[in-house]
Amino acid sequence: MKHHEFVAAVRQRGEYGSAAEAEAVIRAVLGVLAARLTPDEAHDLASQLPEGIAEILEEQSQQPTLRLSVQEFLQRIAAGTGATTRTAEWDAGAVLSTVADAITDGEFNDLITQLPSGYADLFGNVAVRRPGPPSV
Repeated sequence: MKHHEFVAAVRQRGEYGSAAEAEAVIRAVLGVLAARLTPDEAHDLASQLPEGIAEILEEQSQQPTLRLSVQEFLQRIAAGTGATTRTAEWDAGAVLSTVADAITDGEFNDLITQLPSGYADLFGNVAVRRPGPPSV
């Protein structure tokens, strides 16, 4: 996926009025996500995202990893965009479902295992489609 395709997908999913608005949301969501991931995982995820998007993760991954609940994650996004947490949930869904579409199944599974279970809902139907470990 190329940078403009990623932005266009987020813009469509989030129903944003412009590419610039979609890019601002992408920066806010991925900036907080990078703070939640270990530096190695942020780097691995960035390696599968388009140039210009990947750098957001790389820039933020130098900070210590934060243990954020889903609610804290959404609050940080809301603070960064000036929106409500409900809007931040919408924004996170638009960006994270696009991330999930842009990466391999293996990387998606690595990403999801680093996050508490409540985060899976933010990835939308993609999380449901991905095969998990076999049930015992």
